[in-house]
Amino acid sequence: MPASSLPPPAKRRRTRSNGDVAKELEAEITAAVARNASLNSLLDLLNLAQDESNAKDLSKTIYCLYRVFVVIISSDKLVPGGGDAAKQVRKWIWDRLDTFVELLVGLLQDEEPTLRKSSLDILFSLLKHLSTFLTKVSPDQQPHFHSSHFKHIVRGLLLCPPSPRPGSDGAREGKLMPDVLGHFVDTWFLVHDDIRWCFLREATSVLSRSIAEHPNLLVNLVLLLERLTTFPTEAPELNAWWVKELGEQPPKFKKGKSGEEEDEDADVDKVMEDEEDDWRKFFDEEATAKDIKKPTGIKGRAHQLTFHQSLHSLQAHRAVFTRLWLSLLSGLTAAPEATKRTLTVRVLNIMHRCVLPHLTKPILVMDWIGACVDVGGTVGLLALNALFTLIKDYNLYRDYPQFYTRLYTFLDKDVLHLKHRARFFRLAELFLSSTHLPSALLASFVKRLSRLSLNAPPAAIIMVIPFTYNILKRHPALMRMIHRSSDDCDTFTDPFLPDETNPNSTNAIDSSLWELYSHKNHYDTAVSTLARIFEEAFTKPGYSMEDFLDHTYGTLLEAEFKRKIKNEPALAVELVKDPFPEQGGATVGTTEHLASVSRDAVAELWVW
Repeated sequence: MPASSLPPPAKRRRTRSNGDVAKELEAEITAAVARNASLNSLLDLLNLAQDESNAKDLSKTIYCLYRVFVVIISSDKLVPGGGDAAKQVRKWIWDRLDTFVELLVGLLQDEEPTLRKSSLDILFSLLKHLSTFLTKVSPDQQPHFHSSHFKHIVRGLLLCPPSPRPGSDGAREGKLMPDVLGHFVDTWFLVHDDIRWCFLREATSVLSRSIAEHPNLLVNLVLLLERLTTFPTEAPELNAWWVKELGEQPPKFKKGKSGEEEDEDADVDKVMEDEEDDWRKFFDEEATAKDIKKPTGIKGRAHQLTFHQSLHSLQAHRAVFTRLWLSLLSGLTAAPEATKRTLTVRVLNIMHRCVLPHLTKPILVMDWIGACVDVGGTVGLLALNALFTLIKDYNLYRDYPQFYTRLYTFLDKDVLHLKHRARFFRLAELFLSSTHLPSALLASFVKRLSRLSLNAPPAAIIMVIPFTYNILKRHPALMRMIHRSSDDCDTFTDPFLPDETNPNSTNAIDSSLWELYSHKNHYDTAVSTLARIFEEAFTKPGYSMEDFLDHTYGTLLEAEFKRKIKNEPALAVELVKDPFPEQGGATVGTTEHLASVSRDAVAELWVW
């Protein structure tokens, strides 16, 4: 191709990106708000965000939209009043805001992490501005919370609609992103009391309407509730608010006119009594922190309180918490079997520690926990902890009197081979720690575990031995089970009834722990050494079970490899090349010797 006689082309002019266009539209809209002019450019900016596929430019555009809506909310554009034209403008702006919020909710599932975090930050910042705006325009000047906007946030966290960005991957549609979960929990859910209360209330509503259409709703909700590790237990702990106006002290709950008069009379009498007994204050000691009366917060039935009063009422917080958990457990009952089992295990892991202490009436979940205990296996094992908490802390022994009988049925042939056997021993040590339990009952547990240890792996036997030692140390009446001497007759009949389901009727107290005694000859050194503790004096206060619960075949082999050998084992001095020489005395390596290698020397030993 011949060289061109034209001069080289000029440097290509740089085209403007959509991010630059968004900034220009932002400046134009901001100026229009100040001049009270047309806001049609807002629609162009919103369309630009909806059609943008580049994550970097989309991030710039949504921040431009956020700043524009903050300017509009701070102005008088949304203040009620005016003629029909003003109403139409307000409706048009609210519609554009709803479209923007829907875009942000969808971006919570975007494949770009920066967009996910930015969208959540913008949503909660808009919540604060909108709530402040409602408080400012409210006729009663009471603090308000923009519930309709917060409903969009809750839907985005629980239902997880797909990202609207063109070209975005929707592989995790319906499942909450881990970074969004962590950011929401750490920044708002665990910190601000108003956000936690409103989320618990709105999540209950979403759960009752959308559980059939969204199979991952229960999974997302359990993921969030698992992270709720802090919950207020006293009224003074309600002191953190995302919407600052809600932090103002609400008016006290009034029962009625007669009640008010009685309260006023009581206050007057109290003041007069204090003035009359004022001379006694000279002899009073200084009040300690324990004597100072703590603020009790708003009192009254949760359904009779206003929204502002409910946020400052500990009882109202526990009420919405209870309502959500009852709805969740009801949803788990109707869930598919695979999802049901997985989520039930996760719920039971936190039930005794993070759920039962904060319910208004823990007895409400007793039927569900009892049904889980009857399932058996891993589910039943985890449910035992929650059931024991109900019995111990909430006096529900009358409703479940056969607790130890049910616990005894868990001692089957598989319990020492389960993945969660360490957790079972932790729970069993807790359940059997009382010194008021009958000796016959404890003897049944000890004997049953001893019998199961005969077919157990070494790591499980190492758990059984110190567990038994602690029970014998705590209950001296069981010591005869290891000190019982054999009768004169040669045959021994064990009176223990292994098929008896009632632990009080197994005759274990008349038996002995010969199974543990047999472990002195176990092939594993750690087991045989540990089994000899029953031959020594019981001077040790007890064993810490945590030191024995994490053993596996791997840890036992590692300990054996690292063990220092005091006495070297006996070995042969000379290497015998031919342990089975020919009768004819053929020399090793000769032709005659090689010809006789194929013979079976072991079989020849049995020929006479």
